[in-house]
Amino acid sequence: MSKSLKKVLVSLLVGATVLTLAGCGSSGTTTSTSKEAISGEINGGGSTSVQKIIDAAGSEFTALNPEAKFTYSGTGSSDGIKGATAGTYSFGCASRELKTEEKGSLTELIFAYDGIAIVVNPANTVTNLTKEQIGKIYMGEITNWSEVGGADAPIVVVSREDGSGTRSAVEELVGFAEKLKADATIKEGNGNVQTTVAGNANAVGYVSLTFVDKTVKAVDVNSVKASVDNVKNKSYAISRPFLAMYDKSKVDDATLAFLDFLMSTEGQAIVEEHGGIAV
Repeated sequence: MSKSLKKVLVSLLVGATVLTLAGCGSSGTTTSTSKEAISGEINGGGSTSVQKIIDAAGSEFTALNPEAKFTYSGTGSSDGIKGATAGTYSFGCASRELKTEEKGSLTELIFAYDGIAIVVNPANTVTNLTKEQIGKIYMGEITNWSEVGGADAPIVVVSREDGSGTRSAVEELVGFAEKLKADATIKEGNGNVQTTVAGNANAVGYVSLTFVDKTVKAVDVNSVKASVDNVKNKSYAISRPFLAMYDKSKVDDATLAFLDFLMSTEGQAIVEEHGGIAV
């Protein structure tokens, strides 16, 4: 091979190498530094109050990470705490503060705040109740709507099941823990309370703000409207945190990635889109 031909071949080889390197630089990343796809099964469970938010966040997360599988079971806050502790759930959710004896080795993450609405049937003329009146209604000390400015009709008290984070929060915030009237109607889940109140003109119940729609009417509490803005400015009296929790010794990378997503700008937008209050 002639010297001139060798020089041409070397020049071509060097040029090709420079172009290849330039191509890598123009993209800003290379294959070796690209983000690794998230895969694995994420199995959450707990509070029904957070389910709309968590399901929506899980759906978006798996759309971005097709190799990940996501499920969430609305089984109540207490079950979510127990499941996260035992590792039967990769993460649990609660719609109340954890009790001292429940904390154990759990890591807690507040991902949203919520207001709890006191709801009545739309036909009910009562528009405002004080915290004291709500407590007396749930303890059975006020039994007729006429006692709080309504019609002469018996009050049908609707409450949540044992283990419900919403029930625990209301009982603590309003002040009737361990004192619920014996004949209260007990319903599991926010949705069941909502439909029960919607179907009974004399009923009163409590649900997460995310479950208030045209089928029920949220009354003011202490003359303050149950709204996101009033929970944010702390003027509304019945509000609580939404918690996710996990055991560091049992949690997997996929679950941690999902919780990171939940706290991201995009995740917090989903919180607000589905009725929660972003942190």
